[in-house]
Amino acid sequence: MSIIIMLILLSILILVHEAGHYLAARMFGMKVDKFGFGLPIGPTLWEKQCGDTKILIHAFLLGGYVAFPDDDKGNPLPEDSPDRFLNRPIYQRFIVVSAGVFANIVCAFAIVLLTAFLWGHMPSGKYDIYVKNIVAEKTQSVWQSGLKKGDKILSINGSKADSAAALTLFARQSKAYDGKVNIELVEQNIEALRKLNVAFKHDEIIPADLTIRLPELKYEKEVTLTDKMLIGMEKYKDEQVTISEKQAALRDKLTGKKTYTSDGDVTLEDIAYAYSDNFRPVRITVERSGKTIDLNPIYPDKNGVIGIEMEAREIVIPTKSPKSAVIASCKYLYEQTYLLLYGLWQIFSGKIPLKDLHGIVAITKVGGDIIQNNGIFSGLLLTAIISLDLAIVNFLPIPALDGGHVLFLIIEKLRGRPLDEETVNKIGTAGFMFLIVLMIIVVFNDIYALIMQKL
Repeated sequence: MSIIIMLILLSILILVHEAGHYLAARMFGMKVDKFGFGLPIGPTLWEKQCGDTKILIHAFLLGGYVAFPDDDKGNPLPEDSPDRFLNRPIYQRFIVVSAGVFANIVCAFAIVLLTAFLWGHMPSGKYDIYVKNIVAEKTQSVWQSGLKKGDKILSINGSKADSAAALTLFARQSKAYDGKVNIELVEQNIEALRKLNVAFKHDEIIPADLTIRLPELKYEKEVTLTDKMLIGMEKYKDEQVTISEKQAALRDKLTGKKTYTSDGDVTLEDIAYAYSDNFRPVRITVERSGKTIDLNPIYPDKNGVIGIEMEAREIVIPTKSPKSAVIASCKYLYEQTYLLLYGLWQIFSGKIPLKDLHGIVAITKVGGDIIQNNGIFSGLLLTAIISLDLAIVNFLPIPALDGGHVLFLIIEKLRGRPLDEETVNKIGTAGFMFLIVLMIIVVFNDIYALIMQKL
């Protein structure tokens, strides 16, 4: 049922977008031949002539369109007819083309404002994180850290802990013996090994049965995550170097040792790499009984697990009055717009790979889960974000999107005349093919993620 609700909400957003185009066109008295709900793929479920416009509902509901006389090559209207869209002033065409985006923005604001009024509060995106329980084995470092049940986690490795997934992300990136090392630590260990074992160069094979003294163990550098990484808007870039299989095997032999007896197939450099792959500390600051306490470092295990059950309590913004509802709604939409634009930039700059792009299938699944687990108001807020995303993506200067049409209008204004029809058609076809390829990739990612249970 929650997935069906999400599909209905998405269909409404598409209908709102196309209604924006239609109403703007009618405002200028433009002739609109068709208003289609859904895409003309497969059978038409229903159609009716309403004045000059034929209303159609297609079986493939996730889509929509508004068709003008110019879209029909066989339309008998004269080329200079004012009923043709291309014969209207540029400013009128610009408003009509942009009206779908404007409608989605207005729709997003209306949904958020309605949610703020009915729900009585708005999410801030921030959380208070508490230690619900410590479930690690008694041998794990969390028990020596000083952490206690009921502590409120304030910061992790210097970053504010106001994200529900913050501690999990830090722990996951701080796995013990992960097969990666920091070059600076390797160089420090090489230098320390050479001082303790002056008879050997760093790249010299150490003869079998000779004993090598190991330096004092230095732990790896702690992980640093930015605010954008903590909310999933930026990928963590691991600048460590992967050690070889031989060095990984050697690492296991060195664990807990102060000396190492050579097998005749290693160098001081190999030992340094192996010795540098150990533990990455997670430094936590907590609040307890009104006091701020810096705990001893915690070292996650090989799976990136610390052994803590956490409780995340979302910080909400009260919206009991009309003024507070409007202010909270505007703030929420501003923040979400920034995140959407930033995410788009990450995609186009290549920082988010194509394999991480998702579309309508993933949105429906995730949206259904949100409605089922968090309620309809959370689902409405997600719908508002999707409406914003539709507006932003549709306004990109890509042929076949509204932004592409706006780009053609700007070129027409600058040139004093439109581009010839053949050029426009070629560019439009290229843009459409690009979108089709992108859609195939996105749908594949969605289906793969569903099959692999990553959604």
